[in-house]
Amino acid sequence: MGQMPASAGPSAYAPDRTLAQALSESGDNRSQLKQALKALPESQVPALEFLIRYMPKTDLTTLSSEFLVEDITLAYQARADHPWAKAVPNEIFYNDVVPYASLDVRRDRWRADFYQRFSTMVKDSKTLREAVLVINGSIRDEVKVDYSTKRKKADQSPYESMETGLASCTGLSVLLCDALRSVGIPARIAGIPMWTTKRGNHNWVEFYDPQSSSWHFTEYYLDSKGIDHGWLLADAARANPDSFYHAVYATSWKPTGKNFPMVWNMDSNSVPGVNVTRFYQELAKSQGISTDGQFELRIEFLDANGDRKPVEVALYQLDHLIGKGQTPSPRNDTNQFLSFKVDPKQNYQLRWTDTEGKPVSRAITPEKERSESNHRKVQLK
Repeated sequence: MGQMPASAGPSAYAPDRTLAQALSESGDNRSQLKQALKALPESQVPALEFLIRYMPKTDLTTLSSEFLVEDITLAYQARADHPWAKAVPNEIFYNDVVPYASLDVRRDRWRADFYQRFSTMVKDSKTLREAVLVINGSIRDEVKVDYSTKRKKADQSPYESMETGLASCTGLSVLLCDALRSVGIPARIAGIPMWTTKRGNHNWVEFYDPQSSSWHFTEYYLDSKGIDHGWLLADAARANPDSFYHAVYATSWKPTGKNFPMVWNMDSNSVPGVNVTRFYQELAKSQGISTDGQFELRIEFLDANGDRKPVEVALYQLDHLIGKGQTPSPRNDTNQFLSFKVDPKQNYQLRWTDTEGKPVSRAITPEKERSESNHRKVQLK
């Protein structure tokens, strides 16, 4: 993915660290780390050394030998299971498959469970991309977690989300990232701390495909058009690569000189980040998505309780159909809308059928809808 220097954030990520330095910082837990290094086959030791060198200090001082050995052993088992996983370069395998956690979430012992859940799903997959599609299309039914603003917190670990069945976009992304890693697929969290087009932030998932030697994006809820498509692309393409708060980032285990902004803890420098804004700009351009400032009308329907309601609607200009689709449901991210590109100075009609089967039409002049979020809320009576 394309990279461009970003403005320094609230804190800069700590400099590189040698293995000896990391062990010296581990305190009383040093014996556990050395025990883990001795327990692994020689061929797997470099992966654990990589993890230890770049661990947050809280992990250095707390993680057990058993936890780390299991993580490395199963990562290599997944790599051995599938030809497409064996094709992943070592540096990416270490950085984006082996890590036992994403972001600053609670350190759950998920790998054995997820390996058992997802490895059988992809045993017949011919390519890594095919395996991604299998897991992406199955994960919701497997872990039984849905998007909800009623989740306990943004940065939930896999089991914190699975215990309640509710998660933010971040929690959902952590689940998908770990599921992919469990079968040997390099995966990382991507996101933007603040949209330039509306309020809010968002996180999603990227995976590396050795066949194309490139990164691609997807979400917990797979877009109907597949990989590298989604409602977020147009907004991500409008990000500012020179702004710390308005750029798109991807996570890294190895230090990069930057930190990944976590909106629930913006002062943290515990997770390295890579500025990938240019990739989304180039991808949007390749798909013919315009970022020229044309007005985007965003539609959502709310019921009497203020909850989102999926409604099939159509936008017309007199007798000309501009577009149609379904408005977001409570399961959709709060930053996701049914969107139409329109001329802000012209008049349109939004049409739908009410709960009694009667046609309804509402006049909309986009220029008058120029609110801070540029979207239209329709209250259902």
